Amino acid sequence: MTSTNFAITDSDLQERRERVFLVLAGFFLCAMTLLNVIGITRFVQLGPMQLAVGVLAYPLTFLCTDLISELYGRARANFMVTVGLVLNLFILAIMWLGNALPAVDSAAQPPWQTLQLASDVGLPSGGSVSGSVELFYLIYANTSGAVLASMLAYVLAQYVDVYLFHWIKNKTAGKYLWLRNNGSTIISQLVDSATVVSVTFGAAFFAGDMAIGVILGLMYSNYLFKLFSALIDTPIIYLLIARLKPYLGLT
Repeated sequence: MTSTNFAITDSDLQERRERVFLVLAGFFLCAMTLLNVIGITRFVQLGPMQLAVGVLAYPLTFLCTDLISELYGRARANFMVTVGLVLNLFILAIMWLGNALPAVDSAAQPPWQTLQLASDVGLPSGGSVSGSVELFYLIYANTSGAVLASMLAYVLAQYVDVYLFHWIKNKTAGKYLWLRNNGSTIISQLVDSATVVSVTFGAAFFAGDMAIGVILGLMYSNYLFKLFSALIDTPIIYLLIARLKPYLGLT
């Protein structure tokens, strides 16, 4: 009885590579979109950290960026970041359009479309709303500025992450994966946290509705969470690289 060797063809390897890229890019874009959709609609207490709920999945974007940088190269990683930027612009455009279009007659509105606020509600952009308010307007007023801030932070942080990852890789001749994984992420997360919090709540600070200590506390909490996430994903990236390189036929 003869045994048959099933060799992996080039087309099989190409299909594997595209599937893995699609999965990594999918998680990246999903985590990024979650930040924009749920954003600062709620803050949660995680140990000493006060975090916007949208931030919880965001560190996954840097893991995906580093994996794609390592497996597929800088061009693919930058391509994914650029697609994410386009999606950010698309989300912002749809939110603006939804706010610009006239609402249906009040008699035709479903009961959950309008909220009756018992007192003034402050907004991140400064000022407040009260009385009868559309649910969409309240969400738009709370998240549109955050989407713009996250878009700016996203552009700065993600491109910095990809650049530093490959700069460290070139400087270390491809050695020390832990160094380029952590080094690029730690610096880019600092850029991200400082940018997104300052842009989101800058108007509220200058309007006198938010103290500088609160803003610095949010920056600290955001960065501490992302720093911790960057450190604990090191064994994860080593495990995934060790499994994926043979599977994808990479050396």
